[in-house]
Formats: sequence, structure tokens, C-alpha cells
Amino acid sequence: MTDKDINEKLEKAINDQINAEFYSEYFYLSMYAYFERMNLQGFKNWMNVQMQEEHAHAMGLFEYLQERGGKVVLEAIEKPKTDWSSPREVFEDVLKHEQLVTSKINALLDVAEDVHDRAAVSFLDWYLKEQVEEEANVGNVLKTLNLVCDDKQCLFMLDKELASRTFTAPVIG
Repeated sequence: MTDKDINEKLEKAINDQINAEFYSEYFYLSMYAYFERMNLQGFKNWMNVQMQEEHAHAMGLFEYLQERGGKVVLEAIEKPKTDWSSPREVFEDVLKHEQLVTSKINALLDVAEDVHDRAAVSFLDWYLKEQVEEEANVGNVLKTLNLVCDDKQCLFMLDKELASRTFTAPVIG
């Protein structure tokens, strides 16, 4: 048995997903900065929690790849969008982004299944379940924003609600 206990195709796919997760962290950091400029501290907090979750997701994949004897290859992170017209537009972009991440996790699972790596399939199942939760959380905020429309008082109340979100380090895998 070699030190490397992972298929090369799967190793590359996991590296691609590590990059995607770090991009997600960067994407949410950009939104964090946007909400700071708007002085919406609750929205900023929501993005901060999201940013920490994405970092944890990237590191979970990073550590898994190393545990399996794979080589982590970090790539350049694409520049994220920095301006939006409203908090609603931000969360519309968040929902689209999380749907894209879900499709990437599904594609990664397809690779794990194609190379018959049951350990990887089992590990990645957590990420798929997490994406269901991510999309639901974003969808709930977006539904509220759609109800609020442009009412500043309601936006202020939602900002206060989003300030209560806290980061809890996930147990991945």
C-alpha cells in the first residue's frame, strides 16, 4: 500500500472543491464589507457567520484530503463581486451561489461514486446535507426581504434579528 490512499481524479475534484469553498469565504467577506458600508450590523454578522462556516468547510476537505494521503493544491481565488443595489440583491446572489455550491458538491459526489470510493461518499454526504440547510437558511432570509420590500423599519427589524446568529464550528464527516 502506498502513502496515497485516494484516486487521482477524486484528489483533483476535492482540490477544486477546496478552492470553491475558499472562494465562498471570500465572497461572503465581500458581502460583509458591503453591509459594513451600509451600517447594517446584523446583516454583516450573518455574513461573518457564513464566512466562518465556509472556511470550516474548506478546511474539512483540506484535512480529509491530507488524511487520505492526497496532495492539497491551492489555486488562485477569483475576485468576488463587491457592490449590490440592495440587501435583497445580496441574498438573491447568495441563493444562486449556494445553489451553485450544491451542484459542485453533487458533481464531487459523482466522482467519488464513479471511482467507487465509499469512504469519500460517506464523508461528502455531510456536505450535501449541509447544502440543503444552507439553501433553506438563505431562502428564509430572502422570503423575509421579499415581504419587507423597501420598508426601512422592517429592514431595521430584520437587521436586529440577523445580529443574533452565531457561529458554531461544525463537526464534519
